[in-house]
Amino acid sequence: MKPVWIIDDDRSIRWVLEKSLARENINFKSFASADDALRALVNDEPQVVVSDIRMPGSSGLDFLQALRVRFPQIPVIIMTAYSDLESAVSAFQGGAFEYLPKPFDVNHAIELIRRALNQSLRKSEETDKVELDADILGQAPAMQEVFRAIGRLSQSHATVLINGESGTGKELVAHALHRHSPRADKPFIAINTAAIPKDLLESELFGHERGAFTGAAAMRRGRFEQAEGGTLFLDEIGDMPSDLQTRLLRVLSDGNFYRVGGHQPIKANVRIITATHQNLDERVKQGLFREDLFHRLNVIRLRLPPLRERRDDIPLLAKYFLQKSASELSVEQKQLSNAALQHLKAQDFPGNVRQLENLCHWLTVMTPSQVVEINDLPVEWRGESGETPAGGSDWAAALAQQAMLALQRGDERIMDTHTAQFERTMIMQALKHTNGRRIEAATLLGIGRNTLTRKIQELGLENQ
Repeated sequence: MKPVWIIDDDRSIRWVLEKSLARENINFKSFASADDALRALVNDEPQVVVSDIRMPGSSGLDFLQALRVRFPQIPVIIMTAYSDLESAVSAFQGGAFEYLPKPFDVNHAIELIRRALNQSLRKSEETDKVELDADILGQAPAMQEVFRAIGRLSQSHATVLINGESGTGKELVAHALHRHSPRADKPFIAINTAAIPKDLLESELFGHERGAFTGAAAMRRGRFEQAEGGTLFLDEIGDMPSDLQTRLLRVLSDGNFYRVGGHQPIKANVRIITATHQNLDERVKQGLFREDLFHRLNVIRLRLPPLRERRDDIPLLAKYFLQKSASELSVEQKQLSNAALQHLKAQDFPGNVRQLENLCHWLTVMTPSQVVEINDLPVEWRGESGETPAGGSDWAAALAQQAMLALQRGDERIMDTHTAQFERTMIMQALKHTNGRRIEAATLLGIGRNTLTRKIQELGLENQ
């Protein structure tokens, strides 16, 4: 059995509980602050937590939120002074196992702890599987910082900017921020601003009135209206066209917007969470992103680490994804051998967690044996340590991988999105090679100068 964690800055409270638990032969660990307990949570796990609310540094509320993100099944007993009880109940309705008002009767406290232990042990015996409804998984210190941030933001309406490479789980974090917020019972609406053509994005975001443009046969509510009272997640915000950046800034400044073709302002009660794989600071310096909008969005910034910075999480994530795939396909769960796990931990995973999930799904479908060895991995994964698929010069394989991931995510207009990305990359590299000489770049690309000029305008590359 794992220990009971006691968290209280009051030495006398810790002493009383320690002596009582020792007398009952219950294993325990004590912490003088929530920060100490949060640090211990990186490599350790309690069976039950008994925590005060008010302490120097992080509060018991911060610790409870961080714990609920990672281990929602662990019972937490909150110790409160009578004056704090109402706020505690309000803040953690359904979150805490029980409340223990101070001053407390020691026998009552031990009885509560035993009840919590019985519940925790019963759940542990039911299954040793990874929780399938877990928000985000990870034990690495970099992920712990993310969990702590989600906990601290749980009662906030602040705008959040999430930075991270493709496949690191930016939308999962946005979902978690929404689920643990006061807006949790309202809609969560997500939109990938890079996946929607520029001429449709404005209508997608703000809606349009009937007759606003050719084909607008009826009034349509945009994503801002759909997310009313809840959260709007704008993915790949760095690719938003400049004119829409201006409109978004106006909404954030005034709290109002207009449908395309509309004349009546609509009030926007929406929390904005944005994400990008790009360096927005650099894009601001290059004049590609409005500085005033950047400051509006950059109230709280979270950085999601790439998988290569949290390799120790690969076994946990792989187990979860293999279990998930087996459940979806109604087959027996596959297991990775130690050799296969060590081999995967040495890979760079350019596609990050999404790429690992895709691999685990492939293994569930394609591997004949229950225990997966290195030789059972797809051929492109069997190279020497450090060699990863889509990480070398085979750009066609990288494109195939991205297309497969997009199909699995259920993305729409995949051909348009990837064609635009291909054209953008080819044109930017050609212009870089010719030092901006368009005629020479068009000749090398095998297209006409007018075609190149038109595509530069369509793709928003005028300032490149």
